[in-house]
Amino acid sequence: MKLSEFELDVMQLLWQHEPCTAVTVHQLLSEKRNLAYTTVKTIIDRLEKKSAIERCGQQGRSIVYRTCVAQKTLSEQAAPNFIQRFFRGNSRHLIAHFIEEEELNEADIEYLQTLLKNKKTNK
Repeated sequence: MKLSEFELDVMQLLWQHEPCTAVTVHQLLSEKRNLAYTTVKTIIDRLEKKSAIERCGQQGRSIVYRTCVAQKTLSEQAAPNFIQRFFRGNSRHLIAHFIEEEELNEADIEYLQTLLKNKKTNK
């Protein structure tokens, strides 16, 4: 399933706040950017057509939606394209970028070291 950046933003909100109405999604998105309700509703309609979300009830006159796709599933589908697009298909460059650019605390570093150690042990 291929989703636009805006569709992914809406999916993120639905995963965090589901079940959720289009009005609620609009309110949450409007905290960060100026959007018309009709724009948000169009994206929700597209997501419904793509079977990423479905109607699961009603609150007054508002339709309530829930996701049909797990966040992990979309992440797994999007990761290879993301790595190809921004890091020429080389995951090493992606990992190096995050290690070099992100502020990592001691717990983050320990976690990453554990992941690497486990990866090395399982090979």
